[in-house]
Amino acid sequence: MSAQHIAKARTTAVVLAGGTGQRVGLSIPKQLLKIAGKAVIEHTLSIFQQADSIDDIIVLMAPGYVPDVEKIIAKAGLTKVTKVIEGGTTRNETTERAIAALGEGLAEGEDRNVLFHDAVRPLLSQRVIQDCVDALDRYQAVDVAIPSADTIIVTRTHGGDGEFITDVPDRSRLRRGQTPQAFKLSTIRRAYEVAAGDPNFQATDDCSVVLKYLPDVPIYVVAGDEYNMKVTQPVDVFIADKLFQLASTAVPQPADDAVYREQLTGKTLVVFGGSYGIGADIATLAESYGANVYALGRSTTGTHVENPEHVDDALAKAYADTGRVDYVINTAGVLRIGKLAETDSATIQEALNVNYLAPVQIARAAYKYLVQTKGQLLLYTSSSYTRGRAEYSLYSSTKAAMVNLTQALSDEWAGDGVRVNCVNPERTATPMRTKAFGEEPAGTLLSSEAVARTSLDVLLSEMTGHVIDVRQQDPTRGASEASGFEQALAAVLDRQADV
Repeated sequence: MSAQHIAKARTTAVVLAGGTGQRVGLSIPKQLLKIAGKAVIEHTLSIFQQADSIDDIIVLMAPGYVPDVEKIIAKAGLTKVTKVIEGGTTRNETTERAIAALGEGLAEGEDRNVLFHDAVRPLLSQRVIQDCVDALDRYQAVDVAIPSADTIIVTRTHGGDGEFITDVPDRSRLRRGQTPQAFKLSTIRRAYEVAAGDPNFQATDDCSVVLKYLPDVPIYVVAGDEYNMKVTQPVDVFIADKLFQLASTAVPQPADDAVYREQLTGKTLVVFGGSYGIGADIATLAESYGANVYALGRSTTGTHVENPEHVDDALAKAYADTGRVDYVINTAGVLRIGKLAETDSATIQEALNVNYLAPVQIARAAYKYLVQTKGQLLLYTSSSYTRGRAEYSLYSSTKAAMVNLTQALSDEWAGDGVRVNCVNPERTATPMRTKAFGEEPAGTLLSSEAVARTSLDVLLSEMTGHVIDVRQQDPTRGASEASGFEQALAAVLDRQADV
């Protein structure tokens, strides 16, 4: 190992949260606005909490709201956050306060990496963070930017006649700046020291301070992401919320047989919908790796998931037999195709009971067992959850409910250590699908065995609150270098053709 790696500089993320929310018409700072069930700043801090290359986090918060952020940090268990400081009245003043805090406790000649990031950019990817930190091995200043898809015009106001174009710059050289902006602490400190001597000093970002006052320091540009958006306008709140809702996650890397056996031996799985298809394959796989498996189904054990007593009895028996319930899986579902106006009441009630009320009842009944083992509830959705389709109104709407249920329960149960996830397989060869659509061309459907193995990988992971897409074209059953939001944008297009 090289000396460079041994002496790797400490890296601090500085989350700038000084905005007031006036532009989105709020009475509270926009970083405290809730998106996808959490304050915007919690989403942002969680990203840095999960980043391996970030050692600690400092928050610069709008005056008067420091206690609010401290409560969020404590509740979410964001252990990397070491300080929450009141920001200044301007962006420059806020950065200066951060620089002063970063210098505290540093030894003579010691330097560190610092990433300044807008709190209201909650969709930042781990890839961008890592690229910024890596770039600081070679450069003293780093910006993040993306090409401009729009033509940029320069205008001039002419009296009361409005604006007129004066120039149209070459779009190929234009970039839209994002954050984080990354620096060696010594570099950004020196830039602000020089800037302090300028009576007209004013800047809206930190790279421009280095560019103007330390012109000999090159500023490297890391490729950003289109979805690393800043929540500034009312429409941004809506878009960000939808991106969180639709975001899917790459499945965990598959383990080998030894790992499956080590982690599943002696564990108890209760599988509702385990008579056939994905549920039966999960049960068979888990049992082959030493798990105690209770596969319940209408046609095999007479278990009706829509009957709360059947659900309670199944869980109670598994617990009585083994003394634990580690994983509860529900693959049960019914697919009824037809126009809603022509659907009878019994069919509607069946769809609601099996596809919606049953998972709710399973979740409620399973909670007390999963709390003891810090286990996981695994639900299933369909690609149609992103947009309801004609003749699928009942199925699509109940599958959308599974995503919302997953996201809500993962937050609700996080403090108890219980994980909740949702698998979203593309069209899969199951008896339920064959009954609805008949035989389909070979090779056009996922196998239920592939979905079952992915389900095991999810169960053995630490993830919670995720929708995991399983797609045929993913060579490793969905694992990818792409972030969840990159997958979301791509997968939404694919889902338009799926059921």
